[in-house]
Amino acid sequence: MSESDAGRPPAAAPRPDTLVERVKERVYATITMLAVLVGLAQNTHTRYSTAAVFVACTALGLWLATVVADFQAHRVVHQRTPTRAEVRELLYATGPLLSSAVGPLVMIALSALGLLGLSTALWIAVGVDVASLAGWGFIGGRRMGNGVLPSVVAAVVDAAIGLGVVMVKVVAGH
Repeated sequence: MSESDAGRPPAAAPRPDTLVERVKERVYATITMLAVLVGLAQNTHTRYSTAAVFVACTALGLWLATVVADFQAHRVVHQRTPTRAEVRELLYATGPLLSSAVGPLVMIALSALGLLGLSTALWIAVGVDVASLAGWGFIGGRRMGNGVLPSVVAAVVDAAIGLGVVMVKVVAGH
């Protein structure tokens, strides 16, 4: 513990409902990012800068929309603005909306460095996002106390949902 932390109480662990919101936001952002990535990967004229801007702006736009909606909902329900602690909790819960752009941006950067083609990088990011949905499904199954087989089924169902988003974008052609 540093000297500046000496007089402060220890930070409280996040509340379970905040963790629920955090996971929910990550899953929501992943599904949304899938749609953006597929659209970019399908466009043969997509440039690195365009892809990076679309990915970053998608994450930023989702985050801003969520923060605005949460602030408005808080004012309506509680008839006051959020406290500092509530704002910190909101920012913690919504952080995954921003971090959803990190993996795709890394792939775009690797492509810009010439390590792989941009379309390939974007499709890899799609695959990683679908795999992350499967991972959340599996972890959720295990955390509920399910055995391995039901957890695998949950993972497959969640991956199928992600693949459904991909297929809709592929069929729609944008």
